[in-house]
Amino acid sequence: MITYEFLQQYWWFLISLLGGLLVFLLFVQGGNVLIFSAGKTEEERQLLVNSTGRKWELTFTTLVTFGGAFFASFPLFYSTSFGGAYWVWIAILITFVFQAVSYEFQSKAGNILGKNTFRVFLTVNGSLAPLLIGIAVGTFFTGSPFVVNKDAVADIGMPTISQWVGEWGGLEALTNPFNGFLGLTVYFLSIILGALYAINNICHESLEIQLRRSLKRAFISFLFWLVITLWFLFYLEGFAVDKYGVVSMVEHKYLYNLLEMPVVLVMFLLGAVLIVVGVVFTLLKPRYNRGIWWAGPGTVMAVVSLFLIAGYNGTAYYPSNVDLQSSLTLANSCSSEFTLRTMAIVSLIIPFVVAYIAYFWRKMDRHSLTKEELKQTDIY
Repeated sequence: MITYEFLQQYWWFLISLLGGLLVFLLFVQGGNVLIFSAGKTEEERQLLVNSTGRKWELTFTTLVTFGGAFFASFPLFYSTSFGGAYWVWIAILITFVFQAVSYEFQSKAGNILGKNTFRVFLTVNGSLAPLLIGIAVGTFFTGSPFVVNKDAVADIGMPTISQWVGEWGGLEALTNPFNGFLGLTVYFLSIILGALYAINNICHESLEIQLRRSLKRAFISFLFWLVITLWFLFYLEGFAVDKYGVVSMVEHKYLYNLLEMPVVLVMFLLGAVLIVVGVVFTLLKPRYNRGIWWAGPGTVMAVVSLFLIAGYNGTAYYPSNVDLQSSLTLANSCSSEFTLRTMAIVSLIIPFVVAYIAYFWRKMDRHSLTKEELKQTDIY
């Protein structure tokens, strides 16, 4: 029998999966960072822009779906975080507005600013979006300054349930070192994915040489920040929830979560190995260009694992660092059982949607992008 608790965990898994897909699709942002650092000529830069320009809508759509899934399944998180930490979310959205405008207008007639101006906007998006998303996710482990009036939850006449007590509208997250470490890890991971995708998608010898150099530098930086992030994560005091819903601090909580959930541990380790394999194969084999198909699934698996240790195994997934008992858990912040059950039925179409996307992705990327193709097709 499908219980209310199962539905809560099922929807947290779906949100975790969306989070993993979002981080994987940040290869678009990583590719944007490489426009000037790897692209040394106009032709190379145009190839990079055209390569990521085919996929940028997927990243933004996944981000919106991620927020929408929270609204539908865990509305108290949506109202607390999106309503309180608004500056962080607005900053993320603004960077994506920069991206959309840049792709659509840089090659339009009448562009008085020049292509490179819009490419700078793309670089801004590529640099800030992964960093800010990583910082925002970091608050799932470090907490945010909000309080929840639990008496108002059942009072339909009470419009405000949670209240943000921080004065910076979510920018408080920038002051926590762990959030910054995670943001930098996501940033360099996006560059790795962007370089691997471009190597797979573009056929251009001199550009590929520069991409492999950028990949090596990004991989070294990624490993450095990943080690620091994991060290801090596993030594953090975590926000544990007992069977009565009481929140307390437990040392090494997230490390215990990983060790106490063997499936999640295996998934995390396998994901990390796949990322490393994708990069190492690409760097050691001059002609190898399929590293993205190792690192991509590995990224999804590793990120899903992090979300699961943030919300499963009796853990508050969105903790309050000013009032422990206001921390949000799967049980106290979810939608009604009827809502979760109905949406669970709707979610059964997800595999068909994924198959549809995979089919057209394969069709678009059947052949590598070449300089000759730039003369035959519309360019961004």
